[in-house]
Formats: sequence, C-alpha cells, structure tokens
Amino acid sequence: MALHPNFPTSPYAPLLPDERWFPADEALRATAYEKLLPPLVAKVRHEVHAWREAGYVGASATSVALLKWWFDTPHMVEHADGSLTEFRYYYAQREAVETVIWLYDVRAARDKYDLLRFDASGAVSSGMFDEDWPRFVLKLATGAGKTKVLSLLIAWSFFHRTYEAGSELARNFLVIAPNIIVLDRLRADFDGLRIFYNDPVLPENGHAGQTWRDDFQIALHVQDDVRVVRETGNIFLTNIHRVFLSDVPEPSLEDEDLRNYFLKPFGDRPAGRTNDSKADLGEIVREIDELAVFNDEAHHIHDARMAWFKSIANIHNRMRQKDLKLALQIDVTATPRHDNGAIFVQTVSDYPLVEAIHQNVVKHPVLPDEASRSKLHERTSALFTEKYADYLALGVEEWRKSFAEHQALGKKAVLFVMVDDTRNCDDVGEYLEKICPELAGGVLVIHTKTNGEIAEAASGKNKEELELLRKQSNQIDSWQSPYKAIVSVLMLKEGWDVRNVTTIVGLRAYAAKSNILPEQTLGRGLRRMYFGADGRETVSVMGTPAFMDFVESIQNEGVTFERVAMGAGATRTDSLVVEVERGNPDKDIETLDIALPRMARRFVREFGSLDGLDAATFGGTRLPLKAFSADETREIVFKTMLHGEVDHTIHLDGAGPADWRSVVGFFARQLLNDLRLVGGYDVVYAQVKRFVREFLFEGAPVDLDNAVVLRNLSEPEVGKVIFDRFKAAINALTVQDSGNTHIESTIRLQDARPFRTESRPFLYPRKSVFTRMVAEPRAGGLELAFAAFLEAAPDVQAHAKNYLAVGFRIDYVRANGELSNYIPDFIARTADGTVWLVETKGREELDLPQKMARLRQWCADATAASASDGGPAYRFVYVDEDGFAKHSPTTMAALAASFTDYQH
Repeated sequence: MALHPNFPTSPYAPLLPDERWFPADEALRATAYEKLLPPLVAKVRHEVHAWREAGYVGASATSVALLKWWFDTPHMVEHADGSLTEFRYYYAQREAVETVIWLYDVRAARDKYDLLRFDASGAVSSGMFDEDWPRFVLKLATGAGKTKVLSLLIAWSFFHRTYEAGSELARNFLVIAPNIIVLDRLRADFDGLRIFYNDPVLPENGHAGQTWRDDFQIALHVQDDVRVVRETGNIFLTNIHRVFLSDVPEPSLEDEDLRNYFLKPFGDRPAGRTNDSKADLGEIVREIDELAVFNDEAHHIHDARMAWFKSIANIHNRMRQKDLKLALQIDVTATPRHDNGAIFVQTVSDYPLVEAIHQNVVKHPVLPDEASRSKLHERTSALFTEKYADYLALGVEEWRKSFAEHQALGKKAVLFVMVDDTRNCDDVGEYLEKICPELAGGVLVIHTKTNGEIAEAASGKNKEELELLRKQSNQIDSWQSPYKAIVSVLMLKEGWDVRNVTTIVGLRAYAAKSNILPEQTLGRGLRRMYFGADGRETVSVMGTPAFMDFVESIQNEGVTFERVAMGAGATRTDSLVVEVERGNPDKDIETLDIALPRMARRFVREFGSLDGLDAATFGGTRLPLKAFSADETREIVFKTMLHGEVDHTIHLDGAGPADWRSVVGFFARQLLNDLRLVGGYDVVYAQVKRFVREFLFEGAPVDLDNAVVLRNLSEPEVGKVIFDRFKAAINALTVQDSGNTHIESTIRLQDARPFRTESRPFLYPRKSVFTRMVAEPRAGGLELAFAAFLEAAPDVQAHAKNYLAVGFRIDYVRANGELSNYIPDFIARTADGTVWLVETKGREELDLPQKMARLRQWCADATAASASDGGPAYRFVYVDEDGFAKHSPTTMAALAASFTDYQH
C-alpha cells in the first residue's frame, strides 16, 4: 500500500490519477484501483484531470475565468519587511474545487441519479443517498486547508449566479460548524471577509471583462447577530443549533451529561426577533429564496435521522413549497465515514492523510523504535501514575527536547496526555508537575467524557470556569498562555486545532463503540507549526500497547510510521535549529558580527517603456511553416509556457472560437503574466499579431485565418520562439539601471532570526555568530570544506554562511534579461577590516557571469557609499570546487591571490 514511486513530494505539483494512493499493492493498480477507492472518486478524478488538460472545455465563462485566476495566475504576497513571495493553493485544494465545478457546471450533476453515473464499484444504489438536492462531499486530510476550499466555492457560486444567465446557484450561504470551537476557527478567517481579500479569491477588476471586486457585495452574519438581511449577498456563519428544529433541547448546567454544555455545540439560546438586532437565524434561512449550504467537519452528518441532516432537509422542503430548491450542499471533512466505517457515497474528491504526510502538508507521526518501547513497562500499582510512570517519563523527555528546539524559533511545544478516565486526569496533572519542574503551573487538566468530545463533567464547575477552560485550551499555542501540557480523556474529535502539539502520550485504549478514528486522535498533533516553510515537521506518538495498536491501525490507510530512538540519550535528528549563539561564553557576538549595507535596488522595471516595442527589430532565424492535415487542425490545443498546462482549445468544427484573435491574446496574456507586467496589453497584443504574421515564419507574411498557421502556433518550439524573443525585447526596454548606489539600511548577522532546516552535514564554527554552519543539500562537500578553511585561516576574524534568514541579497539581471535576486554563499571579515563576499560553485551555471559582474559592481558601490562614514572595503572572490581542492590555500590573502576569475 505504499505510495506510487512517482508521487510528488511538493504539495503544489500536479496529482496525476494514475499515481495516487490506493489501499492495495501497486501490482494491483490496473485491476483494483477503481474498486478500492470511494465509489465515485476514481471515475470523477480521471475525468476532472482530462477536463483540466483540455482547458476546462464546457464550463461556463465565469467558471473558467475564476479557475484561471486562482490556479494559473501568479499571486505575489507582500510581507511586513517588504519582501514578496508567491501565494499558491495546494494542488489538492485545486482538485477539490475543480471537482465541484466540473460536476455542477459541466456534467450538470443535480441529484443522486446524476452521481450514480460515476460509481466504479457497482455497489452503490440510489437508496444510499438520503437527499434530493446536489450534495458533494470533499475528503481532505486534517491540515490540508478545508476553509480555503470553502472560500473559493462560495465565491464561485456567488459570481456564477451573478454573471451566468439562468444560473441556479446561490448568493446566500449558510456555513455550518458542529460546535463553538470550530465556529471560532471559521470566524477567524471569515470576520471582515478577510479570507476573500487576504487570499487571491477575488479577481482584479477587469479580469475576463468583469468587475469582480466591485460586484462582490456580501455581508457576514455570525450566529443570531443578523443585522440587515438583503435578498442576496449574505453569509450566515453559525453552529448547527441555530438551524436545528425547535424541538432540540438546550443544554444546561443541570444536565446529567455536561458534554454538550462544555463543548457548547449549541451556544446560547437564540434570542428570537427583538429590537436589539438579534434574530432567529433558523427562521431567516428558511425564508430566503437563494441558499447554498457549506458544512465544516461534516462527518457529523452521517445519518438521515440526525437533527443536522433533518434541518437541512427542512430548509430544502420549505424552499420546495415556493417552487425553489436548495442550490448546493458542500461537505468538507477528513473522515467522511459512517459509524460502521463505510465511506459517505457522496464523496467525490479524496486527499488522504498518507498523501498529505508525504507532501509535508502536515506533521510526520514518529513512534519509538523497538529498543525504546522495550524499556516501557506497566508497573503493578493501584496508582495510575505509578502504573504508567515509564510512559509519562518518556513523554516528558521527548517534550523537553522538542520544547528546547522550538523555543529557539519562538514557538512553544505542547505535550498532550490522554488518560483512561476523568478520575485520573488530576493525578496525572499533578504528577507531571512533580517530575518535570518546567511544567510547574503549566498543566491544563480537562475532564472529558469517553466518547472523544471535549467536555467538563467535574463537579463544582460553574459557567464562568467552563468558559475559561475552553478559552485556555484554544490559546495554549500562545506564549501568553502559561500552559505547556494538556491532560484529558481525549480532546476534541475535531475543532481543537492548535498547531503546537509535538508529543502525544496515550494511556487509554479505544473501544469500538467510541466511534473514534485513528486520524481523529492523531489529528490533534498533525497541524503544522510553521507556515511558509516546506520542511518536514514531526509529532512524537507513544503510549501503552493497546493505544499504539489503535494508532498503528491507521496503516490500513497507507500511513507509514518512522520509528526512532527516544528517551534519555537519544538525539532528535529530524531537523536542525540555527540561531545566533548568544549563550556561549566563548563567543563575543559583537566581535563576530558583520555589518552589510542594504543598498537601494539598482535595477528597476520601467513600465512606461513598452511603447518602444517593435517586432521588426527582434531579428533571429525564421521558422518553417509545417504542413498539417485537416484532421490535425480539427482540434488545436494551446498550453501555458510557465506550467505546461492547457490554456484553451480551438475546435474548427464550430464548437469553439476558431479565429486567430484568441491565439494572439493568449500569447499576450502569458507574456504579461510571466513578466509580472501591469498594463500594456494593447501594445503587446498588437506586436504579437505583427510578429506572427510578418516575421515568425519563412515566406511571411502568413494568413492568420489559415488553420495550418494556427496549428503551427500551438507547437511548443514555435511558442518558445515567441516567448523568448518578446521577453528579451520587453526586458531590454523595461529593465533599467537606475544608477542608485545609496545605502538604505544596515544588515547585521546578529539580528538574524532562528530557523529550522533539514538534518544535513554541518560543523560547529568558532568564528561565527551562528551555532552551526549547515551545508546546502546539493553543495557536495565544498561548503563544509570552505567553512573549515575560514575557521582555520589566521587572517579571518569572523565569517558566516549567508543563510536566507540573514536577509542579504543583491538584485541583478539574468542572462535572459529578467530581474532576479542573487544570494552569495559566504560572508567573511579579515583582520584588516575588509568584508569579503564569497561564491562557491561545484559547476558553472548559466547566469554565473551575470551574478559575478553584479557582485563586482555591488562591492564597488558599497565601498564607495560606506567610505564617507569610515566604512570597510567590500571585495568578492569566486571559488570553484576543482581549484579549491587542487590549490588548498591556508589564508584569505592566498585565496584572493589564487582565485581571480571574474575580477575584471
């Protein structure tokens, strides 16, 4: 059941249907793949892939425009320091969104009979579907970003109904959470509609000819705090009780079972219609004429007899009385299973946990190896803490290691202990504080019922205390919270989405009647702590044999566990922390620090220069015009140069646009997107048209209405010539040397923030502010050898690897004329005060001459700009691997004398 050998490690890489995980040996893929996946997933997955490759043929103009904006258009996000990084959705998120749009917009799936067409198992019948409205279940692993998927589908429904004539989708949305904790998580994203504006959900006005941002007029109503309800443009964000039927009892402190009260899935009683703007949300959503329902943690809707399902059915039936219907129901969950383990038949998309772990979307679960487990024994004692003392000691030891590692990075690691009974929670909490001084006053004890839902049934707890407990459990990631550990029977099956759990200790077994899945147990520790980094993170899981048997049963879902040495004397090897070594008495950080000027960008792009673009000046060899048959020109596919994905298809049988204008526009848009140009479409379009007609092919001019010419334009080599020549010409026009040589600020090594990196070879430097010098993964031994040289060289006072965390980079112009940034490998200071920038290379690369020329220019600019303030001289040296191995210099002076490439 291992993953396909070609399954990608990047969460942004395409997920090809023939490489996806399925619960059987790879040898059985041809015969068992479709039968062993959720019944509808296999066929839907293949057809959605083919539809994507064909350029979204058959979808509405609105759907195509949105899909291309979300997934084919580069989106840059600016950070507090002014730096820009590209925002991308996970491919699994893309697949889930595309699946819904394809089913609804292309295949017109409106009920269970439409979905039955995609059953690959032969075992699904209409009686397994309880609803008669369109309902799609999206299975996404814990931590895979379900809320982002919801936001995209809400926007799609809104704009589809707004722009598409006859659309039956909705501009009102009921977003339902199972409890207050999940509601709070959703509210953090939806408040102020921030997810729609912080993420690139809304296209820019003018994209595909629409005013998207102006037209997205929508109001958020949370629970019964409903202000002004318009006919359209409402998001009702609520927990399920607000839409329950009136006969559902309200939980109270007087209940014998306080689970529902502490979890508060119901919240305060609806206020009804009053003059203080409160309203009965259940009545409101039953009265409006357009509505789509989105359910988070939707595994709760596993039975048509449950109040949750009945409430949605009641809303639909109310609408039917007005000759209307529920537009859509989208359910997202990691575990869409019935109590008997069967998957929801409405599941149309599946991103399983095994794939999410492989792509570092979530943490990797790590278990003790056999030697470590053999040291754990249940002692004979009536005291729970004595009986499981070995397990608790191991958990504390592993937590200590992870706490030290993450504390250096500004994160607080959390220990999570699951016990067997509420009576033992307090004893374990007190015991942890006794054996671990770091946990004194830092253990949060929450008494829960055994069914896995967070609850508080201890006597003497009043409402305020219960509210405080819930708040404290949600804030435990923060340093403002004094707690570093939680002891409970079992925290939430969902919703408790803290990210900093690094150690789980399980001292309980699970009965079948508990309806808890291994993924739900592990899910409390799977969410990543660090965003924006693709490195591997781990959560250590240990416990009694019965608990471990339960956890390891998830291997049936393809998840594999790494087993490592744990306990005293075992070192963590999953990552390394690099930081400024302030606690080392043998290092004088001020003396070892190196200051670097942050120079103003010298090269800039002047957008107004496009008017000088002239296709007649491009030059270059003209291409032969290939001959194609009528059959070969019947369907012409155009793929993007950047990602190699289908942009659009021309059908010359009348089914699609058959003129050259869409082709010229395609090239013009791709050029503007690739070069990050804003505006200038008219200029580029006109010159692309002229270039293709008059200068691209032999025997020009050519007839752009000729199908053979259009077919030639779809050839990859032809597209590359167009892109290369236009990009070179545009870059030559727009990229300008501003001549700026002033210093904007100063970068100091000692200001670098701690960071994590994969476990790789390193050395402990004496002459550096940093704790480690970690080599790059593809640098071979050159970087370590050069760092050792800097350590030994008597004329080198201080040095450092130029990590990304340092923030030192130099702008330059690449060989193809594009703007980019260059990061030198090493920084060093010699006894005479000169600061050296060193580039080490195992083999030359295409842009190396441009980098070195810019580095030479930067050193001259920095030296001149620093001179007035008595600053140092800046010099550079290029060190190639072969030369370094052959000459083996012993001083920086000897190195500079021997390695003189690119100095002039």
